[in-house]
Amino acid sequence: MSQINDLPLSAVAATDVSRGKRIAFVQAQWHSDIVHQARDAFLEEMERQGVPRTDIDIFDVPGAFEIPLHAKRLARSGRYAGIVGCALVVDGGIYRHEFVASTVVSSLMQVQLETDVPVFSAVLTPHHFHEHVEHRKYFHRHFAVKGTEVAEACVKTLEALKRVDGLIAA
Repeated sequence: MSQINDLPLSAVAATDVSRGKRIAFVQAQWHSDIVHQARDAFLEEMERQGVPRTDIDIFDVPGAFEIPLHAKRLARSGRYAGIVGCALVVDGGIYRHEFVASTVVSSLMQVQLETDVPVFSAVLTPHHFHEHVEHRKYFHRHFAVKGTEVAEACVKTLEALKRVDGLIAA
């Protein structure tokens, strides 16, 4: 494991959280049974990485389109070291779901660049999603993997930014 000032890297992310900086997890409620798989895996991995569940705030929004505005307001609050957006955007036959997913992810990138608060995306859009048992089972498993991955990305990014800040301050 890498070190920063004799602290293990996973402790660095936990240190930011212990200084009053929390982590926000903003989740869409469409297909909530699937989205919650990512949330639960995220919480479990963050705990494993040294960030207790009590330092993570969960925010529910109706759908993916509402995530960027919530992320922006949370980032501007100064309370959060990082923000995660999570949603499953599927083709409902009414509009192009790729447009929604692309707009959401682009907006999340814009939020982090404007606010200097890292924003992580677990907003996923499959090419094909059908409401049958096999697809639902697959996406339950897939979102659990993505929840773990976004937690790892969150911790590693916060650690890397801490190193960059240390270099800039030196």
